[in-house]
Amino acid sequence: MARLPMRKIREALRLRASGLTTREVGDSIGVGRTSVSEYVGRAARAGLSWPLPDDLTDAALEALLFPAPPPDAATTYPKPDWAHVHSELRRPGVTLSLLWEEYREAHPKGYGYSRFCELYRRWEGRLAPVMRQHHVAGEALYVDYAGQTFEIVDPETGEVRQAEFFVAALGASNLTYAEATWTQGLSDWIGSHTRTFAFLGGVPATVVSDNLKSGVTKACFHDPQINRSYADMAAHYDTAIIPARPRKPRDKATVEVAVQLAQRWIHARLRNRRFSSLAELNAAIRELLERFNNRRTRHLGASRRELFEQIERHALQPLPLEPYEFAEWRCRKVGLDYHVEIDRHYYSVPHTLLKAEVWVRITSRTIEIFHKDQRVASHARTSGNRKHTTVMDHMPSNHRAYADWTPERLCRWAAKVGPNTAALVEVIMRERKHPVQGFRACLGILRLSKGYAATEFEAAVDYALTIGAHSYNSLQSILKNKRYRRAPDRPAEEPAITHPNIRGADYFH
Repeated sequence: MARLPMRKIREALRLRASGLTTREVGDSIGVGRTSVSEYVGRAARAGLSWPLPDDLTDAALEALLFPAPPPDAATTYPKPDWAHVHSELRRPGVTLSLLWEEYREAHPKGYGYSRFCELYRRWEGRLAPVMRQHHVAGEALYVDYAGQTFEIVDPETGEVRQAEFFVAALGASNLTYAEATWTQGLSDWIGSHTRTFAFLGGVPATVVSDNLKSGVTKACFHDPQINRSYADMAAHYDTAIIPARPRKPRDKATVEVAVQLAQRWIHARLRNRRFSSLAELNAAIRELLERFNNRRTRHLGASRRELFEQIERHALQPLPLEPYEFAEWRCRKVGLDYHVEIDRHYYSVPHTLLKAEVWVRITSRTIEIFHKDQRVASHARTSGNRKHTTVMDHMPSNHRAYADWTPERLCRWAAKVGPNTAALVEVIMRERKHPVQGFRACLGILRLSKGYAATEFEAAVDYALTIGAHSYNSLQSILKNKRYRRAPDRPAEEPAITHPNIRGADYFH
């Protein structure tokens, strides 16, 4: 069995502690329930319970949950008769635990209980039984987008835009929420969820979603991958995301029916109206939605609102104190300058993470950077101006020594030595990809000037510029061997520092 990342194992422990079954936890994080049982059991054997200690790192957690196995473990075991096991499980009171005990009585050196269960579930997975859904109050909220859209006309330009139609329905009472959003993108998708929870006044134990790309990054029967921002929202509301199986509409029959009814009772009634804004459209939707939820159904003898108040409101979990603030997660690779790029701005991380992959949590105000689920940097978000936001503590010691220096300051110091020296400093910084990369050479040249007369040093620098020797070592050699004294005389009218590659001091202002 492939080992899950520690982030997912922590999520499994959190969801199991919140009361979800192992099957529901497995569906949420994309593994089998036997795997969930295995991780929960390992945590119990290690003496761990949720919440985990704040100072428990991923490495320490992994060492506690997965100690090294003994080197002499057996590699072959007697194979159980899985067909017999499957038929015996249909008998009242018969469990896998009982069947495993009988198996071990016949084969004392056979599989352990966890492995026995895992192999049976793998064999059972080849079957395709049809499950009849039974909805428990407060257990599930089903969400999806309707196929139809609304037209919104800009009153000034006449431009027509299409608005998407989001629908959500509770499993037990069928109480329905609907709204229009501009897109099916991640921010609109999560925003619709937060407004749905506010409408319900509580949070269900699970959210069953379609395999929309905004919420599920990888639609797979065995291992669906939940978008990290979507999972972050679920953790904030202490709920679990359970994607419906691809091409299995029975998994979300409740919302399929709710979408169909919403199209009849809301979309069809608004088809001939023209709206000039999203707010105007949603006001009309709320009015029809209220009528829809208060309408008594013949087969139930009560309205969706009445059923919700009677059987489901008290079963929902309470809302958190603050609504979820949308945060986008992006995976980035740290550059050689120990910065990561987010929307055309660069934010620093500790220099020890060069070339490492990190996760960046982006909100409207902050940038938080995580490595192995540990926050390593936090910055105020800045507009995309191609500049750098750097924390001094993130810099290596040799870079920190030059942190107080700027190109402008170096140019002013060089100008005090002479115009040729100022020109050489500008050329060195121009030849570097980033001016800061030339700071060390420029500082060395400026310190070198203190050991010579100004006229002599300026003559040596002039000679260095003439022959294209733009380095500290070259200038030091010219001064040591006095090569500038053998330089040919220039015409008197030629400026001493005319060079085609020199940008001038204005470049740095």
